Amino acid sequence: MLKFENVTKRYAETGDVLRNVSFHLRQGEIAFLTGHSGAGKSTVLKLIALMERSTRGQIVLDGHNFNSVKERHVPYIRRKMGFIYQDYKLLQDRTVFDNVALPLVIAGYGHHEISRRVRAALDKVGLLGKEKKFPLGLSGGEQQRVGIARAVVNKPPMIIADEPTGNLDPELSAEIMLLFEQFQKVGVTILIASHDISLIEQMNHRVLRLDHGQLVAG
Repeated sequence: MLKFENVTKRYAETGDVLRNVSFHLRQGEIAFLTGHSGAGKSTVLKLIALMERSTRGQIVLDGHNFNSVKERHVPYIRRKMGFIYQDYKLLQDRTVFDNVALPLVIAGYGHHEISRRVRAALDKVGLLGKEKKFPLGLSGGEQQRVGIARAVVNKPPMIIADEPTGNLDPELSAEIMLLFEQFQKVGVTILIASHDISLIEQMNHRVLRLDHGQLVAG
């Protein structure tokens, strides 16, 4: 599903922030990406999202080699991924329905299909019936569930989660992890960047650990 092959990322100001990173995530696999602050986690996520390009090496997602992806095709590749953030990144002036529908609107789906998919996604995360609420009227855990529904509404084969439980207490964090495992069961590949060691240790999933830009475990 996702391959990093000897990936190096170099910036003129700071030098190599990733050095010869290689790993392979199979379809339906959950993995944690962890490491100290500045280890290179954010750079890995930016490379996967095609916000940055590698200096050397290859990244392949679902058969697409990023070295040959032209800029005009980047939005198409990104549709293969759902993104989840620590701070939710919801539109505060839009309803829950509109927030979740946004990827489908961008992709050009019709009204009927958008309505069907949004309600199905909200049902999966336990928020069916709250379509007309606004994010500020929801708890932190509910807002993160809206973010998850938005990430999966167009059925991407891969989810990228950047510190998805960073603002949640342990009980809510465990609930979010259970949701991820439900998506895993239907074949979704999930990469979770996290520094929450206690949470990672509770979960029986692969751990990719970075140390000063190098992959030292995983």
